[in-house]
Amino acid sequence: MAMFQGGYSNFAAKRAARHGRRTPGTSTPTQTVPPTENKQVENTNTKKRLSNPNRMLKGHPPQMAYPSAKGLQEITGDSFLIKCFKYVPPKTDISLEYETRQTDKAGVYNGLQHNVGDIAMNAPNDNGIRTAKQFPVKGSARLQNFGGSDAIKFGRDAEGRKHQPLYYVELPIPQDVNDSNTVTWSDDSMNIFQLAGLSAVNSFLKNPGQSFEEALDLVRAGIPDSMFSGNLKNQLTAIISGKAIDALGNNINTNSVLGRAEGTILNSNLELLFNGVNLRTFPFSINFSPRNAEESKMVKYIIRAFKSSMAAKKGTEEVGQGGAFLRAPDVFHLEYRHQNRTHPFLNSFKHCALTGMTVNYTQAGTYASYYDGTPVNLRMNLTFKELNPIYHEDYDFDENMRGVGF
Repeated sequence: MAMFQGGYSNFAAKRAARHGRRTPGTSTPTQTVPPTENKQVENTNTKKRLSNPNRMLKGHPPQMAYPSAKGLQEITGDSFLIKCFKYVPPKTDISLEYETRQTDKAGVYNGLQHNVGDIAMNAPNDNGIRTAKQFPVKGSARLQNFGGSDAIKFGRDAEGRKHQPLYYVELPIPQDVNDSNTVTWSDDSMNIFQLAGLSAVNSFLKNPGQSFEEALDLVRAGIPDSMFSGNLKNQLTAIISGKAIDALGNNINTNSVLGRAEGTILNSNLELLFNGVNLRTFPFSINFSPRNAEESKMVKYIIRAFKSSMAAKKGTEEVGQGGAFLRAPDVFHLEYRHQNRTHPFLNSFKHCALTGMTVNYTQAGTYASYYDGTPVNLRMNLTFKELNPIYHEDYDFDENMRGVGF
């Protein structure tokens, strides 16, 4: 039992003093004032809004830190800061520029007689007022494609304000700090006949006025005569024969036919081509060893905050399974800190979703708890996945760039 008493110094005495009871070794009860943190946090039933108006924080304060001796305003080495945000859906839109135009011929337009050179007018509205017709400017279309991370970083809420964090959690730097950037490249092959057909289609699309046969003739003109010499006739005959047999229901490979008939195969023009981007995943493990009652509460608040934020929202006050739709969980922004600033070396993150969370309450190898039931040692495993991939343009190639980038 010495292990339990050493972790919570005078915990029983403090607990008894708050309730006006005596404990062994004390003559009179000591009156202590509960920390202000308790008054701020234990307001689940009152539904009192805390620091952020966009969400009601239930069961935890807006700012949390472990160990409790380190606060968000203290400059004490390196730390791991996690900010929670309300999820903002990605936004994809096309913007256009508009202009007024003059009529190039006389006539009736929208019920109004127009002469040559007049500004084109709209039909009258309910009040009988006409306005100039707005036409989209050719070539002015711009695609606005904001992913979830961009929408939070650059977007605005309904009141026109930048999106603010719902709460902060500052933790020690995890022991295993690493990042992994990957993109997908895959093998791709295309034989000479497929390339020729592709070239003919591209030529036809770029010049729709010409016929497909004309485009194909251009492709043939660009193929060396040596391609049509030698055993090409025999090779084509073998290919056609194989396709004819294949049409009857047998699966015959073109290269198998060529190999058996002529001892050749089609040049596959094998290339490694870029095939897509990937999303990064970051697993973190945080160990908790509460040293006093207040630190125990803080660990409980941190675990509760992450669990509630990663859960889907019913979006309704109804009980049970909720309504027809569910709203997305909250998302997070991760940041390594050094001397209370962005870390000058370690990697950066885009906004992430918390996709997995496990808590081991017997990290010490066996179950052991303090007087109030708090386990003496816990491990919290968090798995984050970024909302959007990393692109070349995300890197700020500046002499003052901090850290290694994403």
